[in-house]
Amino acid sequence: MTTATDLRQLTGNYTLDPAHTRIGFVARHAMVTKVRGGFNDFEGDLYLDGEDPTKSTASVRIKTASIDTRNEQRDEHLRTNDFLDVEKYPEITFVSTGVEQLDETTYRLTGDLTIKDVTKPISIDFTYEGVATDPFGNVRVGFEGSVTINRKDFNVQWNAPLETGGVLVSEKVTLEFEVSAIKSS
Repeated sequence: MTTATDLRQLTGNYTLDPAHTRIGFVARHAMVTKVRGGFNDFEGDLYLDGEDPTKSTASVRIKTASIDTRNEQRDEHLRTNDFLDVEKYPEITFVSTGVEQLDETTYRLTGDLTIKDVTKPISIDFTYEGVATDPFGNVRVGFEGSVTINRKDFNVQWNAPLETGGVLVSEKVTLEFEVSAIKSS
């Protein structure tokens, strides 16, 4: 494991490992519980600058049709124009615009998130989890982070009122990232 004090060794290009990375979300359902889900098909690239983290970059492309909440009926509804409209908008994208080091292991990644036809800036705080060489000789780096967005800001409007008050699906959605990236150069 590399500690936060020797980040210079991390400098280089990385690719997200989809088998060991989770891009997920959490939304309140019926005002009383949470539904968790994720996306199974995505690609991402990172450039890490260990000497000057502000020069680091990241981009992610998520296939919206790969949404998975472990309930096929719900997933099919989420794929419709009520939510993600996967036929018209096949990808969610994130492209970084800046990185700020907050402390020894925490970084704020700022960038443009595009969902459907709306692009908005967001900031995600990531914790550096470490680096290791796997049994195949790959250098892997790990980060975890999350951010809460309002889905209506991204033109994801559908909802249904509940008899007891409130709505079926919360406007706030927490995006969760558990990243394992492999160094490519």
